Amino acid sequence: MTQMRLNKFLSAAGVASRRKSEEYIEQGRVSINGTVVDSFAVNVDPDNDEIMLDGELIKQEKKVYILLNKPKGTVTTTDDDKHRKTVMDLIKTEKAVFPVGRLDYNTTGVLLLTNDGDFANFLTHPKNKITRNYVARLDKPLAKGDRERLEKGIYLDRRKSFFKEIAFPIRNNYRVVSVNVVEGRNHFVKRMFQALGYFVMDLERTNFGGLQLKDLKPGEYRRLSNGEIQKIVKLNE
Repeated sequence: MTQMRLNKFLSAAGVASRRKSEEYIEQGRVSINGTVVDSFAVNVDPDNDEIMLDGELIKQEKKVYILLNKPKGTVTTTDDDKHRKTVMDLIKTEKAVFPVGRLDYNTTGVLLLTNDGDFANFLTHPKNKITRNYVARLDKPLAKGDRERLEKGIYLDRRKSFFKEIAFPIRNNYRVVSVNVVEGRNHFVKRMFQALGYFVMDLERTNFGGLQLKDLKPGEYRRLSNGEIQKIVKLNE
């Protein structure tokens, strides 16, 4: 039996935002098993309780989690006014989903699509400092001094910014650089390197909060189970 707050249930079911759902509850428009409630702090069991709004039964929307290996030449949006191929063109699902965060047009790798707004917010909210790993191919070898500067921090957008960790996955090849970041700013990895005079020729996200591609080829995807999602949450708590 899974218990959750009533206002969270209403929001997750797509009824309204949490704040609006709280207004509905306070107005006496919500009932649980035939009893009207006026407190959004009450817990409900979505699998067994009968929850109604204005006399209509509310069913919790089934959560969908899709892990895609985003290929080059696709836009990370649900639609594109320039009529370019989007990541939505690569997947088939009966449920409406949206991409979690963004990858640039020619950036490849780990991309999650879901209809779970709470989980998406958990992964992308700056306060949670979720780690992302990227592998970048540079136009020239990364100098030792520049590696140290990027790890200690440089100023970007008038604030100190840094790579959490830098490594070289290919021995003696200093043009291929693996970086761990907790930043979600647009073009962050590319702009960090550009600030020191490097051009990122290729960029792949290989890990996002514990989500990894494993055997997925570019353009391929698979559905994640609720169990896998719970492991990701626990890993990042």
